[in-house]
Amino acid sequence: MTRIVTRSVPQRTVWQLEQQGLHPLLARLYAARGVQDKAELDYELKSLIPPTALTHASDAAQILADAIEAEARLLIIGDYDCDGATATAVGMRALKALGADVSFLLPDRFKLGYGLSPQIVDVAAQQSPDLIITVDNGIASLEGVARARELGIATLITDHHLPGETLPEADCIVNPNQPDCTFPSKCIAGVGVMFYVMLALRAELRERGFFEDHPEPNFADLLDLVALGTVADVVKLDRNNRILVSQGLKRMRAGRLQPGLAALFKATSRDPKRASAFDLGFLIGPRLNAAGRLADMRLGVECLLTDDPSRALQIAQELDALNRERREIESDMQEQALILLEAMDVNDPAAGVALFEPSWHEGVVGILASRIKEKLHRPVFAFAPSEGGIIKGSGRSIPGLHLRDALDLVAKRAPGLLVRFGGHAMAAGATLCEDDFEKFRQLFAEVAAELLAPADLTRTLETDGALEGSYFSLEMARLLENEVWGQGFPAPLFIDEFEVEQQRVLKEKHLKLRLRKGNTRIDAIQFNFSKQPGSTTRAAYRLSINEYMGVETTQLMIEHLE
Repeated sequence: MTRIVTRSVPQRTVWQLEQQGLHPLLARLYAARGVQDKAELDYELKSLIPPTALTHASDAAQILADAIEAEARLLIIGDYDCDGATATAVGMRALKALGADVSFLLPDRFKLGYGLSPQIVDVAAQQSPDLIITVDNGIASLEGVARARELGIATLITDHHLPGETLPEADCIVNPNQPDCTFPSKCIAGVGVMFYVMLALRAELRERGFFEDHPEPNFADLLDLVALGTVADVVKLDRNNRILVSQGLKRMRAGRLQPGLAALFKATSRDPKRASAFDLGFLIGPRLNAAGRLADMRLGVECLLTDDPSRALQIAQELDALNRERREIESDMQEQALILLEAMDVNDPAAGVALFEPSWHEGVVGILASRIKEKLHRPVFAFAPSEGGIIKGSGRSIPGLHLRDALDLVAKRAPGLLVRFGGHAMAAGATLCEDDFEKFRQLFAEVAAELLAPADLTRTLETDGALEGSYFSLEMARLLENEVWGQGFPAPLFIDEFEVEQQRVLKEKHLKLRLRKGNTRIDAIQFNFSKQPGSTTRAAYRLSINEYMGVETTQLMIEHLE
């Protein structure tokens, strides 16, 4: 069952935003999302929270500036997802522009796992670095930092994940979620943290007079990478993140993007001049992530680092092929997951669901968990086998359950059950022994039942109400497409009653419709539909643009049909 609610719209705020010059539809949409003044929609770089507000960013800048002046050897250790890849690329490009001796290393997710482990430190030590810089990881790497210290290697942690009770004894930690950090944007992505550290480093070098003898780089040129990592990591788009994404999209639309990113747009047959957050989250990001899921994320980072358009296009095509392979694997895993679910009561599933299948692919369990979560509206963990009797799982949650906190509670109730865990409110990872899976499955269901209120277990679809007939136009679709929407600042979703004039099924799984509202007729499509409507329907939809043979038309993307 899906409960449909309409966002409340404070009319006085709508009136005020209209008076400040906003289009009436945008005024209504923004007011419903908590925007009270047009100034909050100023996405210029000058409106960013300054780097000095990020705790220890200045300390990190001093460490890096000293290292550059001493010609020390720097090594970035990243993560194997899109956020980690873009953060690695931002660090590499920025530090190289400042003349640093820097290289990067990414752990093999299938052999070394996530984060700055002692094993990856031993691999890193073969390059004899003076300083290890983590991006999008490290806040939970107590043993890895200790191992680096044993080997005489300094460590700088840049991360955004939630810390445990104990912090690693690194030389410096930059993480907005560490204790006593007052940085207002707690939801900044790992790439955003690294970008801030690079801004602080440039300011430190400027103060030292470094640019009297060296050219000063414009780090705004890296904002296309920052935007990609921010959207792909599905962090909440608070105002600061919206500024980063808006500025990145602005550069893409102006043709000022890295060759690798331009190649990825080409591989997806999308025009960067019309780049949107949707493109980054659903088309570009998944292709970059495919490298880390199925092969080696070094391929993805190389795509973002190369300045050779031909090489970039070659890699982008490889990433596109990997993404197609990922989709095939995911499809097979989904079928197996649905068979497992048949043994459960799908109409009344446990409050928390954990699934394991020995044939599943470790790199794809996160996407599988997300798909099953959408189907059941329950927090879901999906596990796949690793080495030595270990299984690794990825979880996705629903509003009302903080996934990392739930794992913390599981760990406290069953000490030793979780080999390791970490993550955020809506996504987390866990590692355990295969023999302990059944115990985890039961305990996770119990903890979820305690933490979730009964109302949380009903799927709620928030809409922006009806859309006036005159707004079913290309002009309005483009207006909405050009704005920045995403996690925590959702794209507009409207709901209306329609007459169904035509309907047909495409490829046995998509529903193509011709709808009528008053005197307005419009095409609509629902992907992976579950039921066909009668002669009338109530539909929740997004206003979009369909392009076919070079002709653009307005189309409704159906999210829910009644």
